[in-house]
Amino acid sequence: MPAAAAPVVIAAGALTVSLPAGASNPLPTKTPAQVLELAASHQVQAFSGTVEQSAELGLPELPTTGKPSGPASPGSAASVIEMLTGTHTARLYVDGKDNARVQVMDQLAERDVIRHGNDVWFYSSKDNTAAHATMPAHAPSLSKDRQGPGGVYTPAEMAQQFLSKIDPNTAVSVGPDVSVAGRAAYNLLIEPRTDATLVGKVAIAVDGQNGLPLSVQVTARGADRPAFSSGFTNLSLAAPDQSVFSFSPPPGSTLKELPVPDRPDDPADGSRQDAMHNGGKGHVSVSGTGWEAVVGTVRGSAAEADMMLQDPLLSPAAVAVPGGRLLSTALLNVLITDDGRIFAGMVPPERLQSAAAAQ
Repeated sequence: MPAAAAPVVIAAGALTVSLPAGASNPLPTKTPAQVLELAASHQVQAFSGTVEQSAELGLPELPTTGKPSGPASPGSAASVIEMLTGTHTARLYVDGKDNARVQVMDQLAERDVIRHGNDVWFYSSKDNTAAHATMPAHAPSLSKDRQGPGGVYTPAEMAQQFLSKIDPNTAVSVGPDVSVAGRAAYNLLIEPRTDATLVGKVAIAVDGQNGLPLSVQVTARGADRPAFSSGFTNLSLAAPDQSVFSFSPPPGSTLKELPVPDRPDDPADGSRQDAMHNGGKGHVSVSGTGWEAVVGTVRGSAAEADMMLQDPLLSPAAVAVPGGRLLSTALLNVLITDDGRIFAGMVPPERLQSAAAAQ
């Protein structure tokens, strides 16, 4: 699954909860602007906890026997679709800018993604396979809102994805206090005032003490329950034991070294972002802004499109539309054109087709 699907796609590790319970001890009253400032200014650099994810996006749920097993293809269509269906649980450990670990719990197995300095490891206990990558010299350190390794999203980064879309066409309010992982939180409500997005409402639980986003719930337009939710079920703000960031492949495991491109337009480098907003001179373009933004690849090939659509998990979910195939969910649409380009956004299919035709 391409990086173009990033608006709400979560790779093997960012996770969510059901509706948080109401807070028993009322927090000091704050305006929406004050809660936004609290979330933007949080300084939490170390924590550990359990995160749960629940997704009801309209994709077929994978059977237990069909779950992807190894790190050989992290971010593949199979792993992405799996993480966007059903309920998942993971342990998350973060300490500082460059140390993070996510343990995704499967039935009788575990998948790990670990970043320790410039080393990134992927491991699956199901088939005892491991993969390693060395981050390039120009790769950025993990910021306070980008604390998961290898594309893994924390609730804080999930929240940032939606907070960055707030504009004059967005209503922002504060609902009754909630409690997440035993911590009192402000219930920040974000509602787009446009029909050009699939998103109806976003609820972000903001820790009343330190401003850390604790959970995110996204409801589709016209729906009465969240289609996607992510948040902590327990949380400790103490620094994790450093041993959790050390990893060595177990005896007998199959090890693969993953190549990491080291070039100026690599996704890890900020120049890719500049190219995205400068006429699409890089590999990715962005059309529209805020809730109506569409991310698309500038180049593609029919052969790559055919290969992607042959994936046994992706193929049944993609339907034929004029100009290509459409993967449609309650919150995100992805268009794979006949010439291999990919367009994604939290918008109706017609918006993706218009963006593809205009490129």
